[in-house]
Amino acid sequence: MRIAAPVLAGCLLGASSLRAQNELGNFSTAARGGVATTFVTDFQAIGVNPANLGRQDNARVAFTIAEFGVGVGSQSLTRTQLRKFIENSDETLTLAQKQEMARAFTSDNVLNLNADATPIAFSVVLPLVGSFAVSSRQRVTTHLGLNKNTAELLWLGKDAPIYPANFNPATAPLISEVLDGTSVQLAAYNEYNIAYGRQVLRLPSFSLSVGAGYRYVQGVGVVDVRASGGKLEAYSALSPQFNVDYGSVASNPSFNLRQDADKLIQPVGRGHGYDLGVAAEVGKKLRLGASVTDIGTMRWEGNLLTANDQRLKRLRSSGANSYEFLSELENIFASGTDSLFQYTPAQERNASLPTKLRLGAGLRVGTRLEVGADVTMPLNEVAGNLPNAFYGVALDVKPVSWIRLSTGLTTGAGYGLGLPVGFAIATKIYELGIGTRDLRGLLSDNKPYASVAVGTLRFKFGTAR
Repeated sequence: MRIAAPVLAGCLLGASSLRAQNELGNFSTAARGGVATTFVTDFQAIGVNPANLGRQDNARVAFTIAEFGVGVGSQSLTRTQLRKFIENSDETLTLAQKQEMARAFTSDNVLNLNADATPIAFSVVLPLVGSFAVSSRQRVTTHLGLNKNTAELLWLGKDAPIYPANFNPATAPLISEVLDGTSVQLAAYNEYNIAYGRQVLRLPSFSLSVGAGYRYVQGVGVVDVRASGGKLEAYSALSPQFNVDYGSVASNPSFNLRQDADKLIQPVGRGHGYDLGVAAEVGKKLRLGASVTDIGTMRWEGNLLTANDQRLKRLRSSGANSYEFLSELENIFASGTDSLFQYTPAQERNASLPTKLRLGAGLRVGTRLEVGADVTMPLNEVAGNLPNAFYGVALDVKPVSWIRLSTGLTTGAGYGLGLPVGFAIATKIYELGIGTRDLRGLLSDNKPYASVAVGTLRFKFGTAR
């Protein structure tokens, strides 16, 4: 299997796992660093907490067109090093520089990238029935985490210290041992969502809403290579749009080949996801919320390849010789002649969606200030999910009635301390805004993170109250 390096680079650098929160397609949520459980209303509740559709302050009709966001970050590289990959990718490296890069790439969070787009979303409140919301969404998440051996194999190749002078493939360690702690993941999806929420209890100082959501998921591509605790997980299924050359594998009758790259979208997997949520309002100020999102399974069946554990073989390459490391990464993990793996065709593979538990609390202080806190925990380990729990606090403040400023503090989910900021013009009918999930990471040379989320066509009419 060969994947064109420019295509792979586009997936990594034109997308952002982030392997963290995936709300960059919502500029107001991005402006709060992903804190959303009690803040979101109307169609924004899709994928976060559908019970918020039952809140009293939702608009009777609301919709948005073309919201999007992208981000990129690292916990081990510097901003200067990240710029080298873009501006000086063809610079030839000395042995000392390659060794330096191998040390920098020894991290469980070398690179986290994410792209999230919402072409259209719509919500409506129907009296006595409840609130409905629909949306389409595209997500691409990537994550690169390498242990010391993998980082040295990437940058030093056959000269990596894992190879002794008397290296013998027959007695070499297993790949699962050599790569232990390594994860290389890519997941690309198209989603079509519908959600419903309704208030089920209303007392003078307490109200309770429940909600549920369903999504049909088209799998555009997945790469999931993980080694942990003596076990190896390695498979891929990529749409023809990735321009993969499968070589002799394509003629194998066990291989479910998809090759019509002229189609706009040709999924290689399908799945069904579900969200469940509950939201409470105590008095006029306190809001509480809890939800479980992305419950469900993907079935990958097109262009599917898997690899089993085997003994380490000696690479023929001397590793990446420039900052353009993606080609060498492809050589190691794809099924070419210099790959660590021997891939075999497969007919079908089921994988869980990235299920999460979200808990949140919020407090409204008058009509100009709202604060909230979120905890989001991954409930499984799959491509696209959080590597660990996310924690955040955020606030919205309106210095005047039509301007909303957002900020907060976040941590976890594969990142250090984040300082989100955002600005929005928010009238009773129209909203536009921009946000970044971490101003600190944008300005810092260590543990850099850059993101932007933008929306210009968000409208709402009437109030359900």
